[in-house]
Amino acid sequence: MVKASILIAEDDADDRFLLQTAFTENGYTDAIEFVENGVEVMNFLHNLMVSSPEDPDQLAYVRPHFPSFILLDLNMPKKNGREVLKEIKEHPELKKIPVIIFTTTKSEIEINRCYELGANSYIVKPSSFDLLLKIIQQIRNYWLMTSAIP
Repeated sequence: MVKASILIAEDDADDRFLLQTAFTENGYTDAIEFVENGVEVMNFLHNLMVSSPEDPDQLAYVRPHFPSFILLDLNMPKKNGREVLKEIKEHPELKKIPVIIFTTTKSEIEINRCYELGANSYIVKPSSFDLLLKIIQQIRNYWLMTSAIP
């Protein structure tokens, strides 16, 4: 089984618990990192930078340490999901990380806006735990086993 590194940006503690439980009940042993707002997302990603061995003053991202994908809630404090998505997709290195919007917002305007900002997928949070189990399985299988990511 593929072991992945997944970053989940979710400000609601109950949703974080349900997501962690869904990964566990599906039998996944992925390294899951939770952050609670958009500022924490960007801090997490920027902390993947290390000094170059040739030039210690030169910082670079360590590609193998990038999350396999990011599950991003839209409605978060400090910096919302749209702002984070825009920032990630405008960055020359970070833009390669798949970002899946995972939110309760069903607005067609919002869906279009997120795709215009570079979202790789937009998924409305399910209303039951059984559906969440299936959706997590589908997301993980697609992004880790089906899709080729640079």
